[in-house]
Amino acid sequence: MDAFEISQLIIEQQKSGKSYLEFLRVPALSVGLYTLPAGGIDPQQPHTEDEVYYIVEGRGFIRVGEEDRAVEAGTIVFVAANVEHRFHTISQDLKILVFFAPAERET
Repeated sequence: MDAFEISQLIIEQQKSGKSYLEFLRVPALSVGLYTLPAGGIDPQQPHTEDEVYYIVEGRGFIRVGEEDRAVEAGTIVFVAANVEHRFHTISQDLKILVFFAPAERET
């Protein structure tokens, strides 16, 4: 069994100095912790995999295609593969669990 604690993942992600920490990878799925600071810019491009975002902490907005939506702790957003999307207008630091299916292609 693999089990993870959000508090420990946040510490590991902060130590890495990167905004994304992948912590689980199997062929059909990968999962990571993505963080964006208040006022930050989300640089991501569309992915070739379907994604689910679960907002652990923070507040902001996400644009998926032509649609904008507010997000906060507890929000779950599905983004289909190859659809333009990004977080914006981040008013409180975002901590986001990201699920890719199949596993995100390694770059």
